[in-house]
Amino acid sequence: MACNTSLISILKSCDNNIGGLTNIYIAPEEFVSGITVSQGVVTGITMSGSAVFAEYQFNKNSANYVEEAGISLENGSTFYSVTTTLMIPRREVAKRNAIALLAAGQRNLYLILKDANGLYWFQGFQNKANLTALGEGSGSAKADGSKYSLTFLSEEPEMMYEVDATIIAAII
Repeated sequence: MACNTSLISILKSCDNNIGGLTNIYIAPEEFVSGITVSQGVVTGITMSGSAVFAEYQFNKNSANYVEEAGISLENGSTFYSVTTTLMIPRREVAKRNAIALLAAGQRNLYLILKDANGLYWFQGFQNKANLTALGEGSGSAKADGSKYSLTFLSEEPEMMYEVDATIIAAII
């Protein structure tokens, strides 16, 4: 199929642009019964029964995502790897148990990421995200703090969709 669509200009914005994440919400695949997308924006998420996305809280400047394109000119393929990392402060059994549920059976997950600009992003739309790494510990100095480091990975045929902020309250 020939690619004959017109390009769209990208103009420089005068808005402030802040990095980092402020909130992360996670739901297992089986808790979500439907997702509606319109023009690159998630406009609706239907949850199964009374299920909701769980919030995972973290300290400032300790969570981010990276979205990278894998483009093969030889094969004509493009996909997007999204890696989200966060540090959960203070190791304790309740957090350990919550993290164990994320890792159990290599669960397929959906993530909603709120960035420092106030925009929400949806990770795992088609191929789901998985917890792929878990680390950290006590640190060696008092200032190090004890913590958990979580890494989630998804590989998608398209870049992440933005999530309409008006639907968030109903699913968390």
